[in-house]
Amino acid sequence: MLTKKEQRLRRARQTRIRIAQQGVARLTVNRTNLHIYASVVSGDGSKVLASASTAEADVRKELGASGKGGNANAAQIIGKRIAEKAKAAGVDKVAFDRAGFAFHGRVKALAEAAREAGLQF
Repeated sequence: MLTKKEQRLRRARQTRIRIAQQGVARLTVNRTNLHIYASVVSGDGSKVLASASTAEADVRKELGASGKGGNANAAQIIGKRIAEKAKAAGVDKVAFDRAGFAFHGRVKALAEAAREAGLQF
């Protein structure tokens, strides 16, 4: 029987194969209980063009005294930041790689915030 993590990674594998065929930059998301991470990886997968996470010092300041990065509010902030950084790196079209996580809650909040900030996917 597969563990929960192995199941997630199995789901992620198919998505990554499909995105690789498109040859566009991908916006990849990783979430843990405490933080959420997003990065834009080049089409060939060789370079990280932009990244943002709730573990960054200035984001933690913005989140307030608690510094909680494990909620939808924090995910929206990261979505907006990653879109701004990606545009600064000259990327405006990406494929969304949810890494096997359900498109719900924090992952959805991040995706919608990135779309609102002008990233296309």
